[in-house]
Amino acid sequence: MYKLANSGWLKHFDFMVNDIFLLEAAFIFSYIIRFGLSSPFDVPIYAVLGVILPILHIFIVFFTEEYSGILRRGYLKEFKAVLQHNCMLVAMVTLYMFATQQAASYSRSVLFTFWGINLVFTWLGRALLKRALLLAYSNEKNLSYMLVVTSKAVAERTIDQLQKEKYSDYIIKGLAIVDADMIGQTVQGVPVVATDDTLHEYLRTQTVDGVFIHVRNSYDEIVAITDSLLAMGITVHISLDHVSSEMPNKVVEEINGYTVLTTSIKMATTRQLFIKRAIDICGGLAGLLATLIAFIIFAPIIYIQSPGPIFFSQERVGRNGRRFRIYKFRSMYMDAEERKQELMAQNKMDGFMFKMDDDPRILPIGKFIRRVSVDELPQSINILKGDMSLVGTRPPTVDEYEQYELHHKRRLASRPGLTGMWQISGRSDITDFEEVVKLDTEYISNFSLGLYLKILFKTVGVVLGKKGSV
Repeated sequence: MYKLANSGWLKHFDFMVNDIFLLEAAFIFSYIIRFGLSSPFDVPIYAVLGVILPILHIFIVFFTEEYSGILRRGYLKEFKAVLQHNCMLVAMVTLYMFATQQAASYSRSVLFTFWGINLVFTWLGRALLKRALLLAYSNEKNLSYMLVVTSKAVAERTIDQLQKEKYSDYIIKGLAIVDADMIGQTVQGVPVVATDDTLHEYLRTQTVDGVFIHVRNSYDEIVAITDSLLAMGITVHISLDHVSSEMPNKVVEEINGYTVLTTSIKMATTRQLFIKRAIDICGGLAGLLATLIAFIIFAPIIYIQSPGPIFFSQERVGRNGRRFRIYKFRSMYMDAEERKQELMAQNKMDGFMFKMDDDPRILPIGKFIRRVSVDELPQSINILKGDMSLVGTRPPTVDEYEQYELHHKRRLASRPGLTGMWQISGRSDITDFEEVVKLDTEYISNFSLGLYLKILFKTVGVVLGKKGSV
């Protein structure tokens, strides 16, 4: 969504969930081996221990930080780390038994069996999870795209340092040299794609998630570059030699040996992103079921009124310029896109969007499914894929996006959504695209889980009230 304050914690969370799941599985297996399947697992002391074990696990991880550098560890080093962790875990369980005077109530064989099983489970589980994560890192689609802005004198050293880290959350897509025209050349295998003069135009038209600035320009020039990039909704990483107290949402990070000050129009925490994604997945699954029901009801009517595909698919532009295909129930005649140009004179929107009253391209049933927002249901597929969120900004078409001015791109700083500030603010009444940009930017800049849920609940009221949906 936005620049995460510390993206490494997402990897830590993956391993934490993996380890706790395997820990509980090892505990259950140990109990079964000792007492058999016929013995009920609701023995109070063992039920309590099943709750205490994850807590102790989290306690050990919190203080030892054993997940740091976990992707770089080999199989032998990982086994040693798991062995150390399990020894500490069993030692703490033994201390707990001694402190609560319950040692005689627990079976020592269960404890030692658990130690052995959990040792094997955790080591294998981490090995498999690391292979899966490393496979994900090998796919560019899962990485953030970074543009490096630097000067000719330090370009090679900068790229060399940034590429030392094998398992990064980003991939360097290009280099902008601010004091020389080197477009078409490469530095350490990275293409030079822009100069100081063409930097903003490149960012306007290309997919870039963040910009790393390492130049020897004056303080005022660094601030000017940063302000212009923030106006486009782009996350900026700046060396700490150039710190401005006016930059919003600042956080100090380390990027492959460089200490930088990262600033963005909004910083979302790991907890916020996790809960938001969890709600998106639940909503996407519910929407998928609703899509199936709506298909059974409306597909025959759509086909009778206009023979052709039931679903409409179109390339749209999502977070920071990523292209994806959006899915909807088709509510227009098959030649709708071709007829759009002849209707542009009746466009009621002032800006880069098209909307008109009594659009003749809309099917009779299309007017109904649009009014109750049934046509949007197939976008549940986009939500589950991660292209969209339940709440966000309206994804522009490619031709709209190509006409954007610099400040318009900041509305793409988050994933597009099924609903958003524009939709709940009476989208039929808003005819100025700049007002749409203002509302979208307001959501991004003030994002919170409370605002996210508020928009969801208001959307239900808008749909049920049939306001602003045509």
